[in-house]
Amino acid sequence: MTTMINQAAPAATETRPQRGLWAMGWRRLKRNKVAFCSFWVVMAYMLLAVAGWLNILGDGWRAQIAVPYAPPSFLAKTVADTLPPEAPVAGGTASAPALIMVTPEEDPIGKEMEIARQNMGKYATANDAKLESLPFGADLRGRDVIHKTLKGASTSIFVGLLGALLSIVIGTSLGSVAGYFGGKVDDFLNWFYSVFTSVPDMLLLLSFAAVAGRGIKTIIIVMALTSWTGTFRLVRAEYLKLRSREYVQAASAIGASDARRMFVHILPNISHLLLVQFSLLTVALIKYEAILSFLGFGVGVTQVSLGSMLAEAPAELVQGFWWQMVAVTIAMSLLVTTFSLLIDGLRDALDPKAR
Repeated sequence: MTTMINQAAPAATETRPQRGLWAMGWRRLKRNKVAFCSFWVVMAYMLLAVAGWLNILGDGWRAQIAVPYAPPSFLAKTVADTLPPEAPVAGGTASAPALIMVTPEEDPIGKEMEIARQNMGKYATANDAKLESLPFGADLRGRDVIHKTLKGASTSIFVGLLGALLSIVIGTSLGSVAGYFGGKVDDFLNWFYSVFTSVPDMLLLLSFAAVAGRGIKTIIIVMALTSWTGTFRLVRAEYLKLRSREYVQAASAIGASDARRMFVHILPNISHLLLVQFSLLTVALIKYEAILSFLGFGVGVTQVSLGSMLAEAPAELVQGFWWQMVAVTIAMSLLVTTFSLLIDGLRDALDPKAR
């Protein structure tokens, strides 16, 4: 009887389903409350980016619906309170300065002005009344700061995600070739890598941006071409370590091609590292986009991003209009902080050595 129980116990153990790396990683991530909450905040930002590019949110950010620098509604101020007092004018008052009148004969454009006044009714258009306050204020042109922030965050996230994805593709392709083949191929690619890393990142980024010009597509390509080096170094090291493993040698023994061994057998085993690297690059490129747009090398003049909104902030702060700066700061700080916390959680959750 005892022998039968002992024989049945191993069988029960063997039939227990085995969890894969991704299933175990998701389970560990859910246990980390901070990282799990950050995950949902980041997902909300991703939905915001999609909605922004589908023009579901922030589509009306160009509409001039308020007076210039309309204050936030919660401050209970009028536009007149935010404007500086007018200086007194000689010969009159601040509200009604003295005017120097000229006769129609002395006026050099008097005849043209008279003709214009007669035809004014034919071309006059009705001006919509501008709002004197908005929920979070307006900018110089009377555009809603909330709509601008939603659209700007969407643009910045889109630029960061696509730039990081393209950077991962470039770095993974070059790193896998260098690490798998080695030899002269590895030497050449290492020399190419050393050339890029010998120049400071920001200087290289500004140089490419100055040559390529402005625009969303341009900035994505520029950031991808200057940020692939970290991925190259990581992937090369992993391929040097994994190319001699037993499962790769077994694939070679059954006739698998080099490309199949590189991208079917080895690449899935480092996919968790690439996910973490992708998250790191996304955060870094969102910051780089803000820097480039602040310096005038980012998105075009007809587009908006968090960086272009930051570029408007210094002139506004000097005049005491702080609400656009606060809106951008809150949006970017929350995005970068939650993304960083999620990256830390992903590192711990996807670590194969974690128990």
